Amino acid sequence: MPGIKPTAEEHNHSHGGHSMHDIKSTETTAVSEAKLAVKNDIQPQRPTLLAINIHDKSGKAIAKFDNFQEKLMHLIVVSDDLQFFDHIHPTYKQNGRFEVDATFPKPGSYTLFSDYKPSGQKEQVSALKTQVPGKPNSSVATADLNRSKTFGDTKVNLTLSSPTIKAGEEVMLMFDLRDASKNQPLTDLQPYLGEKGHLVILRQTPTLAATDYIHAHAMADSHAGMVHFMTQFPQPGKYKVWGQFNRNGKIVTADFWVNVV
Repeated sequence: MPGIKPTAEEHNHSHGGHSMHDIKSTETTAVSEAKLAVKNDIQPQRPTLLAINIHDKSGKAIAKFDNFQEKLMHLIVVSDDLQFFDHIHPTYKQNGRFEVDATFPKPGSYTLFSDYKPSGQKEQVSALKTQVPGKPNSSVATADLNRSKTFGDTKVNLTLSSPTIKAGEEVMLMFDLRDASKNQPLTDLQPYLGEKGHLVILRQTPTLAATDYIHAHAMADSHAGMVHFMTQFPQPGKYKVWGQFNRNGKIVTADFWVNVV
């Protein structure tokens, strides 16, 4: 594959003509590595083909992957200011290569968390970086700690099992989903990716890495319109959480900020 291959620290990018750029990821465990190749110049609000190549430590392509949460790979795309979030599912093209179209809304830095399971191994998370050219908006996102928000026709209340969240301690995040017009618990929730809901958590930090990513699984037993997740936050700081729920075939993405001491 043509193009430059910088180290993870450099995060160089080539934006010329049709050249490709590969970026090594930061790893949580030492089973595999991922490289991101972007085939064309990225433009804001225009679909861009991404290729993600997974190989082992010796550089050999990993060919077999296990399904988890109904997919071979979950790709979480976020702007580094955590204002933009997308959860997409690349298509496996064999020989360790996944492809997907992604749309980036504005210029700036983005991190892509590639979540996958080489066959027989634990879930792996690779953090990949890309840059969308143009003048980024330099404003820093304010962490809105409001616990009740409305997303379209769905009102979501987030309750935490402890008023103060401490780093390293188990905590339950309880999402209460209601019809916004009637304020009644939802009765039309359906499984999303094989579970009652999906939760991604990221720590606010200038340089996002795989260690800043938490993927929590929904607990099975909760009342109508309620989805519970158990997790822990590894270190103090501000975190953004995105709960995703399937309301009669339409995905509701509910985002909240959480402060950890």
